[in-house]
Amino acid sequence: MKDYSAPDLRNFAVLGHASAGKTMLCEAMLACAGRIGRMGSIAAGTTVSDYHASEKQHQISVHASLLHLEWMNRKFNLLDCPGYADFISEGLGALRVGDFALVVINAAHGLGVGTDAVWDYAAHYGLPKMIAVNALDKANVKFDDIVANAREHFGKNVFPVTIPLNAGPGFSHVLDVMRNEIVTYAPGGSGTYKETPAGALAEKVQQLHKELIEYVAESDDTLMEKFFEKGILAEEEFRAGLHKAIQNQVFVPLFAVSAETNVGVARLMDFIAKYGSSPMDRAEVPARDAAGVTGSVPLAQPEPVAYVFKTMNEPGVGELSLFRLFAGNIKAGDELLNSARGVTERLGQLYLLNGHDRAAVTQLHAGDLGAVVKLRDTHTGDTLCSPKQSVTLPRVEYPAANIHGALKLRSKGDEDKLAVGLATLHQEDPTFHYRVDDEIHQTIVSGQGEIQLQVIVERLLRRFGVSVTLEEPRIPYRETIRAQGESRYRHKKQTGGAGQFAEVWLRIEPTPRDSGVVFTQSLVGNNVDRVFVPSVEKGVQSACREGILAGYRVTDVKADFFDGKMHPVDSKDIAFQVAGYHAFKESFQAAQPCLLEPIFNVTVTVPAEFVGAIMGDLSARRGHILGVDIDGHFEVVRAQLPQKELYHYSTIVRSLTSGRGRHAEAFSHYAEVPPEFALRLVADAKARRENGNGKTAA
Repeated sequence: MKDYSAPDLRNFAVLGHASAGKTMLCEAMLACAGRIGRMGSIAAGTTVSDYHASEKQHQISVHASLLHLEWMNRKFNLLDCPGYADFISEGLGALRVGDFALVVINAAHGLGVGTDAVWDYAAHYGLPKMIAVNALDKANVKFDDIVANAREHFGKNVFPVTIPLNAGPGFSHVLDVMRNEIVTYAPGGSGTYKETPAGALAEKVQQLHKELIEYVAESDDTLMEKFFEKGILAEEEFRAGLHKAIQNQVFVPLFAVSAETNVGVARLMDFIAKYGSSPMDRAEVPARDAAGVTGSVPLAQPEPVAYVFKTMNEPGVGELSLFRLFAGNIKAGDELLNSARGVTERLGQLYLLNGHDRAAVTQLHAGDLGAVVKLRDTHTGDTLCSPKQSVTLPRVEYPAANIHGALKLRSKGDEDKLAVGLATLHQEDPTFHYRVDDEIHQTIVSGQGEIQLQVIVERLLRRFGVSVTLEEPRIPYRETIRAQGESRYRHKKQTGGAGQFAEVWLRIEPTPRDSGVVFTQSLVGNNVDRVFVPSVEKGVQSACREGILAGYRVTDVKADFFDGKMHPVDSKDIAFQVAGYHAFKESFQAAQPCLLEPIFNVTVTVPAEFVGAIMGDLSARRGHILGVDIDGHFEVVRAQLPQKELYHYSTIVRSLTSGRGRHAEAFSHYAEVPPEFALRLVADAKARRENGNGKTAA
């Protein structure tokens, strides 16, 4: 492949709701460009993009795959992104390094929540958008309805550049508005076509063509004046204005395609080559210098600056870092500074990627995307730059986790391998998090969805040889009191040797929520030596850690050690620890004890027709509905829900909304457990103690 400079590069992310057909659209583009002899299929696991074991197993995209091809003397760098929200980090990383977004809509399914989400993300990065309406070879598709819906969601400036003439099974004819031609695609998925004048459709085309010129004129005051003056624009004015109109989003081109049969794809590629964004359209990107001062990095500067948007481990290769070069040129052997970590990295072999296939190159130029192997300490989100000019590019901001699970090792002794595996997978996917929770004694993993966590479990086994099961996390219930309580506990132990004696008088009372455990002493006189106060506190804190009612941590209690008794010989540290421990337990039981549970704020974003089903399900889960808001063309149900009811909730939302809804959650507060549930938890704890298993598992 020849070297391409920035004006001839087309870097774009291919995004959309799940099952929109993004991977097959990329496959069709590769076939059109001759990069592959024939198109693969999702079912057979033979597409260029979906080459990882997890993608073949689940038959969905899990990774953003970097692909490249040549078309009309332009180099396309495509990033085929997963549609499932579980893997949103992949799409966000791709948008960070793309120059525009190609949003794919399945004509048979319509717009989903994911369509709006990726549109909003692209808008956040200031990227122009194009739309491909896919699967027009399926039965009962209504192109006009999709266009109307897209305009309703994304604005009246959405404009069909190509229109299907025989949508449905056998779809092969596309009307090209810009060229006033009917394009007929050959059967067999080759992407080849022939053109004929629009003929009987000439009047329709002329009307659409006039609308298109008006959009272009709107993007430039000079063109608008010429348009009003002459009623038409010259060809060169029109084409130059079209690119500007797309950049300003005055005009959002929409294309009719069928990826599986490769109909309409070549014309889409023609348009991208001629009018799509290049790195020249974002010739400066924001950055911070070594002192933290905000500035920018110009594309034309000689010193290299690269952003690593993805890291992954490839069998037989090791760690592969995918990056975009925002300025300068680089070649294998160059030494660059990782400004985020303060370490230098010597670049290994540079590659261009087509999924799993790697083509070695000697150098890369500003604006291009590539990959490098075996960087020592560089991870997703890091900036590599010239040591002469240290800068840091903004990192992607990833959404908070909204699903959690607990990992259980199948084999003892694999703890170290598990720790290494979890750390590596977090570095590769920043939306995946893990922690060892000392309160519930479990390793908790968190992410964007159930499929993501299942894929993590599969990777741990495949890559690190660690076999784990994913189970429901224990709930960190808490114990507290509603009233005051008091105890006078005497600990007396007499054996053959020295005895033990301590008497502790303890008074407890409730404190405000989230205040923890407060220990005080109000001793007067000389009944107890003050040296034993820390001993009593140790006993109280020990009882609080163990729990009294059901084995959960105690909180929101003030314990006051107000009197007691001691023995001149037998009183010692351990005696007062034991007395403090039991005094607290006795007083706790006398103070109307109760259980608390964590409550989460939950938002569920769904199309209007699913609001009733979501609200009904939330109510059945002990949820408290806070309200319903409008968010664009979707409705957002706000509620508070006990953590116990949130396990697998993302799957429930997908099931209730035909895959078109999504939810987010965040911890809010602790609240008292309803009496009927509390009785069950206490009974379960009693049964565990009687069975000799004191660990809490709820």
